[in-house]
Amino acid sequence: MANTLREIRRQQRADGHAAVLAIGTANPPNCVSQDEYRDYYFRVTKSEHLTDLKHKLKTMFDKTCTVKRFFHHTEELLDAHPHFLDRGKPSLDDRLSIAGAAAPELAASAAAKAIAKWGRPATDITHLVVSTNSGAHAPGADLVLASLLGLHASVLRTLLHLKGCSAGSASLRLAKDLAENNRGARVLVVCVELTIVAFRGPEETYPHTLVGQATFGDGAGAVIVGADAYDPVEHPLFEMVSALQTVIPNTGHVLTMKLTEGGLDGHIFTRELIPIAAENIKRCLSDAFGPLFGSVDAVEWNDLFWAVHPGISAILDNIDRALRLEPGKLAASRTVLREYGNMLGATIIFVLDEQRRRMEEEEGEGGEWGVMMGFGPGFTIETMVLHATSELKKN
Repeated sequence: MANTLREIRRQQRADGHAAVLAIGTANPPNCVSQDEYRDYYFRVTKSEHLTDLKHKLKTMFDKTCTVKRFFHHTEELLDAHPHFLDRGKPSLDDRLSIAGAAAPELAASAAAKAIAKWGRPATDITHLVVSTNSGAHAPGADLVLASLLGLHASVLRTLLHLKGCSAGSASLRLAKDLAENNRGARVLVVCVELTIVAFRGPEETYPHTLVGQATFGDGAGAVIVGADAYDPVEHPLFEMVSALQTVIPNTGHVLTMKLTEGGLDGHIFTRELIPIAAENIKRCLSDAFGPLFGSVDAVEWNDLFWAVHPGISAILDNIDRALRLEPGKLAASRTVLREYGNMLGATIIFVLDEQRRRMEEEEGEGGEWGVMMGFGPGFTIETMVLHATSELKKN
């Protein structure tokens, strides 16, 4: 019986590593340039008299490289919900109602693009992993999304909440495990974020509110993950070689999130947050690459390609310095931060897609081996070793 069980287990598992088979992204139509946003924000929140905070927000903008962001909420929507602007007024039900309707639609737009690029029918999806900080329903965004896409009723669904900016990397880590431990599995990962759940007016007693207004935007990213690609239909892009999660001790306070009566809230202590990733990145990279190559000394960081959650530009600057990276190594992350802002968990999927585009079009440095990193509450660092396939040069 033991031999039979071992054989059954072998047959249940995939033969090869999980791989990224297709990527899709989507944003709401409402686009606001960073140059316009300061006046827009203080106008729609009826806060133009708070000149000191207006100047503080401009100072924050000057430190970012973002040029535009996308939002589901519009000025008209905010005018219809004035209680969203006041932290002290209950608004969670209304916020969740808006996000509950809009988030699955935006997620479906990104997922449909990924499925079209994948080349197989949606009913071949066996697992669905949805991550969002913008909902708290059951049935949730995962079930609505499955219906919108026409997924099979037997699709195995997993819904992740409140993972913050690390949600995309955590979802892809889960997808890797699902694909490699279930022969023939095809996992659809979707991360969708809408900042309407956290939008509120400026407050002198809550300066961290302005941090979110300076950086966060709305978006959805979708990735199809599977092992043992079906030739010639499927075209693996990045093989997902190994994945680690590292929690940095005594940092749980620097980035927090919670649902309150006034919407999604939390704290971002940027002064403490910014250096953490750079101070711990070498250890995370050593833990990830050391077992694969015998010694981390065999890995030259500038030989890798990089897909790093950008967060804010200062985090990328510190990582550049800590690893002594050549100019342009974090170009994919900087491009996404510039064009979309920080879309929390969805951002890393945009970065991965931008890295794919750059490698296919041979822009800048490529590399056979690479790393994807996400950062989130905890303070948590998600690290995944990637291997670029030859398909990147064929598409």
